[in-house]
Amino acid sequence: MAPVKVQKKSKFVIDCSAPANDKIFDAAAFEKFLHDRIKVEGRTNNLGESVVITRGADNKITVVANIAFSKRYLKYLTKKFLKKNQIRDWLRVIATDKQTFELRYFNIANDEEAEDEE
Repeated sequence: MAPVKVQKKSKFVIDCSAPANDKIFDAAAFEKFLHDRIKVEGRTNNLGESVVITRGADNKITVVANIAFSKRYLKYLTKKFLKKNQIRDWLRVIATDKQTFELRYFNIANDEEAEDEE
């Protein structure tokens, strides 16, 4: 009897609505970056049916993978995109729950107020 392979289906959401609404983050360019950079079986441009990337109207990018896929890999690619566009100094990637990342601004205003009080 042949062993049965169980497909791991995982769905991840990257919420980039806050910076995209402020016009400093281009969600369409990020979606294309993910299409170009995600590796399947060690090769880029090999997504096929195993990885599907979609962008919603609310600037949320959804990645559905039918293969073993790491959430950490998505975080790595997101940080790489932020660094490439020179906005890594203002945005950070935070996991809000098990399947969701969110791009948030650093809290710089709080640090400046603390310095003024001293």
